Amino acid sequence: MVFWSTLIGVTILLLISGYSAFTGANRVNLHYALIGGLSGFGATALGAVVAVILRDITARTQDTMLGFAAGMMLAASSFSLILPGIAAAQSICDNKLFAACVVVLGLGLGVALMIGLERFVPHEHLESGRKGPEAQRFNRVWLFVLAITLHNLPEGMAIGVSFANGDMKVGLPLTTAIAIQDIPEGLAVALALRVTGISAMRAALIAVGSGLMEPLGSVVGLGISTSFALGYPVALGLAAGAMIFVVSHEAIPETHRNGHETPATLGLMLGFGVMMFLDTALG
Repeated sequence: MVFWSTLIGVTILLLISGYSAFTGANRVNLHYALIGGLSGFGATALGAVVAVILRDITARTQDTMLGFAAGMMLAASSFSLILPGIAAAQSICDNKLFAACVVVLGLGLGVALMIGLERFVPHEHLESGRKGPEAQRFNRVWLFVLAITLHNLPEGMAIGVSFANGDMKVGLPLTTAIAIQDIPEGLAVALALRVTGISAMRAALIAVGSGLMEPLGSVVGLGISTSFALGYPVALGLAAGAMIFVVSHEAIPETHRNGHETPATLGLMLGFGVMMFLDTALG
């Protein structure tokens, strides 16, 4: 009962925060945000379909791919969220120190959001087991699905925030990076679900369904970033904080748990470099 009450409350709050995304002034940017969110969904679906075609992928390859995705998320957080956030805050308040504080506040809010979801939404970590209230009442498949939601929501929010000002130089490279890293993420999710004993097709469908959180998150992120004057830089920091939390708390430990630290780290560095290149080339 506590879980469902909390889940309903969080859902209502997110929908309210995203309401301003549908106002007349934001409708053009809403189209961009939705297209970006659907791109992430499509990339997740592509990875899930690949999991059906490829019957067996080694753990080493999976860890390297997840490391690549983690590197892209770290670079996207730095170059496509934090730096534009500081620049946006500085243009509003004309004070570098205050601008940095605004983005740091957003980072803290993003971490708080993820800790709250971690605490109140039951889910499962492959290494440390089940987390959240009443987790033992849920079977493993749905715990994995809820854990996937923790990953895709901040990614969708980041896409929505990046298009809040209609600036393609911010939105395009970030959306491209998230879409690219969603392919190995969708693949890894489908393969992880197959380990639980369900069929390849059902695992792929569940992984595809998890990607629906990205277009929803993009609307919420757009709404938060346009709610008040400093909403845009705060929301950029929030999205960055949530993504960095996911990388540190979920992605990196997962890539290291099988003893593949070196290939996973090389994949992370490659992903970071690719995203930095994309940000420079597209932004």
